[in-house]
Amino acid sequence: MLRLRCKTKNGSHIMQGLTHQSCVKELKSKVQELTGIPCDVQKIMVGYPPSSLDLRNGDAHLKDYPIKSGDTLIVEEEKNKPKPQDQPSITKVPRLEASSPALARRVVPADNSCLFTSVFYVVEGGVYDPACSPEMRGLIAQIVSSDSTAYSEAVLGKTNEEYCDWIRRDDTWGGAIELSILSKFYQCEICVVDTQTVRVDRFGEDAGYQKRVLLIYDGIHYDPLQRVLPGSDDPPHTIFSTTDDVILAQALELADDARRKRQFTDVSRFDLRCMVCQTGLVGEKEARQHAKVTGHTNFGEVMCVC
Repeated sequence: MLRLRCKTKNGSHIMQGLTHQSCVKELKSKVQELTGIPCDVQKIMVGYPPSSLDLRNGDAHLKDYPIKSGDTLIVEEEKNKPKPQDQPSITKVPRLEASSPALARRVVPADNSCLFTSVFYVVEGGVYDPACSPEMRGLIAQIVSSDSTAYSEAVLGKTNEEYCDWIRRDDTWGGAIELSILSKFYQCEICVVDTQTVRVDRFGEDAGYQKRVLLIYDGIHYDPLQRVLPGSDDPPHTIFSTTDDVILAQALELADDARRKRQFTDVSRFDLRCMVCQTGLVGEKEARQHAKVTGHTNFGEVMCVC
């Protein structure tokens, strides 16, 4: 018997009643029952970092996939596929009038490159291009390799050359270092609101930039923030003035709303298992250290079964 956790941006659900002999259609049906996401637009991921499962063969058995009892399945809706009565996947700031421009989350895929997709979206004024990530990763590598003094091993946590090879890979995640580099390159302040702590981290805050863009972060995933006018065909507004503190307040209100709904992952405390050597780990810090020592980078979140 498989005991799995089905995790979406809106919460987690315990999934039971499946075995390794169950087929893909049964899994998708169970996911739809728990999450409301139709089978034909489900994107199901497993592992750490999450990787997508190819579930196009509905008759295939789950034993043919890297799914074990206790695993967490991360589920999201594929926005590029049509769905009846589909609504934009955005979260509006509470208590705003319907006719007022609302700050909203624009959901991007959880494909290990959400930071790069999100930054590109906001700095380009609302242009969504999932193919932008390799170019942005290459840009960061070029900047880092051109200044080995500023970007030393002490700063990067690995040698300059190792970092450049690492950041170009499509299975690595961006963070503070990459946000700092992109802020300087695009000459704008990048503000990241955290849904767990309801704080804002401002990259490029003291550089005198006149432009500000906003991201929201839930512990493992970044999404861009945009201002939209309900019912309007006007393009989203993603670039703001650094003197606009109202927009920061609205972003923090969004983060606080997500915190109250428990829409975050505490990466410092969640239990992980190295899928290579089965070592038990706690939090992102131990996972990074284990990867540095062993070279193992395939981790799965461990669910406590009571």
